[in-house]
Amino acid sequence: MRMRKKKNGAKRMEACSEILIKEPENNKGKWKEFAENKEISIEIGCGKGRFILENAKRNPEKLYIGFEKVPDVIVLAMEKVKNDELKNVYFICDDASRLCEIFDENEIDEIYLNFSDPWPKKRHAKRRLTFISFLEIYKKIIKDGGKIFFKTDNRPLFDFSLEQFEKAEIEVSDVCYDLHNSEYEKDNIHTEYEDNFSAKGFSINRLVGKVKKA
Repeated sequence: MRMRKKKNGAKRMEACSEILIKEPENNKGKWKEFAENKEISIEIGCGKGRFILENAKRNPEKLYIGFEKVPDVIVLAMEKVKNDELKNVYFICDDASRLCEIFDENEIDEIYLNFSDPWPKKRHAKRRLTFISFLEIYKKIIKDGGKIFFKTDNRPLFDFSLEQFEKAEIEVSDVCYDLHNSEYEKDNIHTEYEDNFSAKGFSINRLVGKVKKA
């Protein structure tokens, strides 16, 4: 479902401008300096921001960057962070295909992919954020030993993603087909989407990928 255009969206984004990185490519190769040597975690498709907000609260020693291409969605996340006066969260309004233009090799410690668009039609497979071409991008910008966390309620997408992680030679662990009834739930931060679809009876699938570089 397409997000309705927000009233006064441009003004609302401008009100949060201190946490919106408008020309992120200017920081390429300098993100560790920007982060004051903190670990850097990215959520690609941060949606309305509940997940990144809670993660940042739990881990003040890390820097979080919410990556979202839809302005009317990202503004909701930015307003949450601004209202809570968090100092370890920033946002980038851009497309994930540009990650290598924004981040240099080995600059990122963790990547979160939460409930990405499944693009169910076969001809759209290359648009999935777990397609091998995207995984290869993540491998470039993430450090050796860095992790990719993936959650989805879509079982066909999850099975497809497992195949893609194997093709990309990313080590997979903690595979779970019913996250909310598993040992991993105690540390799980729910997204708005996650609660909505879990309430409708959908099981949540989850995996962790570890990048190993030669």
